[in-house]
Amino acid sequence: MAKKTASDAAGREQEMEKGECDTLLIADDNEMNRGLLCRMFSSFCSIEQAENGKIALEKILSDPQKYCAVLLDIVMPETDGLKVLYRMQREGLMDKIPVFLLVEEAGDAAIQEAYRLGVMDIIRKPVIPYVVTRRISSIIELFQSRRRLSSVIIRQQTELLKQAQEIIDLNRGMVETLATAIEFRNDESGEHVRRIHDITKYMLENTALGRDFDDEEIEQISLASIMHDVGKIAIPDAILGKPGKLTAEEFEIMKTHTVQGAQLLEKISQLRKSSSFRYAYDIARHHHERWDGSGYPDGLKGDEISIWAQIVSLADVYDALRCRRVYKEAFSREKTLNMIRSGQCGSFNPELLECFFAVEDQLNEIYEREETDDVRDREERRISVAEVNIPASADNRKSAPKTEKNSISGGG
Repeated sequence: MAKKTASDAAGREQEMEKGECDTLLIADDNEMNRGLLCRMFSSFCSIEQAENGKIALEKILSDPQKYCAVLLDIVMPETDGLKVLYRMQREGLMDKIPVFLLVEEAGDAAIQEAYRLGVMDIIRKPVIPYVVTRRISSIIELFQSRRRLSSVIIRQQTELLKQAQEIIDLNRGMVETLATAIEFRNDESGEHVRRIHDITKYMLENTALGRDFDDEEIEQISLASIMHDVGKIAIPDAILGKPGKLTAEEFEIMKTHTVQGAQLLEKISQLRKSSSFRYAYDIARHHHERWDGSGYPDGLKGDEISIWAQIVSLADVYDALRCRRVYKEAFSREKTLNMIRSGQCGSFNPELLECFFAVEDQLNEIYEREETDDVRDREERRISVAEVNIPASADNRKSAPKTEKNSISGGG
């Protein structure tokens, strides 16, 4: 096997990473023909030989990225050249590796079939060295230039996608921060908006309600759901944090958070350019509308309410009932479902309710996980406090250095 210089061989791995492949495979059952072709191309690239089509296929399939071209005799024992071409075509390699068919005597039908399968050129025997080297080297250089360009484009695409994802993550983080800050004003942990997001996304992904949306739209709607109560930033603290029932006048002010939220979102120019804006605006304004038209602020009825606003509306009610609020304790799961089913929280789309109850077992797991986490956190805090309050033993007191204070804070 002819080889390139030591310095070329040492840089081969780096070239491969750049999309280069520098090995020419010569497949011919005639040893003299292989020797002639090796001498012709040994100064141009590394050479590998195969004495029949079977060996050639094994080499190509084991490492297709390795070869810059294949010189393939059409007549060989075990597996002939056309059979090699058929297999390479099935593997999608004919567009990636230029193949030159070596023929001495071949009918037009065989040559036409070879071209149909994707060979670059037909090389007739006996070969004319300077003609063959020129034709083949030109094609190899063309393919390698194409590979390098493709590699650059892929790297650029990857970088652009990475940057786009970073922007998406940043925007999402800003949205979640704003929504969570508003929830803190309402004496809530901020987990409310996360649960609304998760419930909305789960119902769109796992029920018929999401049948008209692709994955990207579902992600946009789920992100938009986080901003459903953004208008509460305009509600006075005395009303937002009132522990008792709101007066009629206070309730009218509270109801304005829907319109206030939509107006706020509309003033954010960057958000208006986002594909999730239409969902965010609609949800913020209409997540308190009801199927029978009894909701607010616009008194929409039936299908006048978008399906995404309907989903967030039900998710908001479900979460409000299941969790403690400043004006109420958490209701049990059973009581929550009975209230929704009986219409005590307003009327909802029958299909929406059917889909909701079909997946409520899975939605309930969100709350069970949080309850488990809360119990574990309380137990860990209890143990931590107990350990801090354990009095030091007489031995420990004697062994403690007198120059240090036995304090958790380090004494300062």
